[in-house]
Amino acid sequence: MKTEIHYGKAAVSTYRTYATPLRGVTPIPESPFTGRGNVLFAAELDVRVLGEGFLPAYMEGDNRRVVATDTMKNFIHLESMAFTGSTLEGWLFFIGRRFLETYPHMERLVMTGRETPFAAASVPGGEGGWADSEVLFHRTHGSHATASVGVDRTVEGRIVPADLRSGRAGLQLIKVSGSSFASFARDEYTTLPERPDRPLYIHCDIGWRYAEGEWGAALDPQPDRYVAPEQVADLAATVFDGFVSLSIQHLVHEIGQRMLDRWPQLTEVSFEAENRLWDLSHTSEDDPRVKVYTDPRPPFGRIGLVLKRE
Repeated sequence: MKTEIHYGKAAVSTYRTYATPLRGVTPIPESPFTGRGNVLFAAELDVRVLGEGFLPAYMEGDNRRVVATDTMKNFIHLESMAFTGSTLEGWLFFIGRRFLETYPHMERLVMTGRETPFAAASVPGGEGGWADSEVLFHRTHGSHATASVGVDRTVEGRIVPADLRSGRAGLQLIKVSGSSFASFARDEYTTLPERPDRPLYIHCDIGWRYAEGEWGAALDPQPDRYVAPEQVADLAATVFDGFVSLSIQHLVHEIGQRMLDRWPQLTEVSFEAENRLWDLSHTSEDDPRVKVYTDPRPPFGRIGLVLKRE
């Protein structure tokens, strides 16, 4: 038999305070974001160990080389104290590298992270104004950064990244006018009316991959080449706001093209989107713009797109 195994620990909640600030991110016209203080740097981290080093535990019940998943959780927490970087991607590679350095019988692994976003609370500032607190934060439940980093050993024994994927997940955007869906194929199964102008509510996850020579922008990092998830979210909103889309497919393609134009260090962008357009309940007789909607019933339309440079 040919055997493939993996095991690890999932959803390791980790809250690191006073990490290295992220500064010097190259500005883009679609976003005001140029950096963050990282006073509170939080994420759920997963580790998944691959390879045949733990095969005796599966075949013979021999646990002598097994690193308990509870130990992995403790390892992530303790080693996160030593992390001196400023990006989620860098944090994942740092922890993955330390795993392979500490446990030589681990052949390779994949680290995955999902940001737990917090925003600074607004508090009274100088001269009667308002400012972001430096110590008080509130948990937000909107979109969040994601990343996945493979960590491998070369034949020479060096520890290197094997794969890198970044993303912004959980975007939820509603545009009340300036979108349409019409002139689609119709047959005896079609009941959907054409809508020359409609609200459009989408749930969207956006992913991107750097060219291999650009991985250091996220792992090292080199902030001037780093593609910040905050900027990606702002870019998507800016495109959505100004673009008259003829479908969700049309919209995500426009966002993807803008991303590849804006960041030449990226080699691929991807989208998973859902149409969550509300069901219309009532329309005002005096002003047709005034409407009341309710949440739609499932199922939901799903749209996927991957754009790669040739």
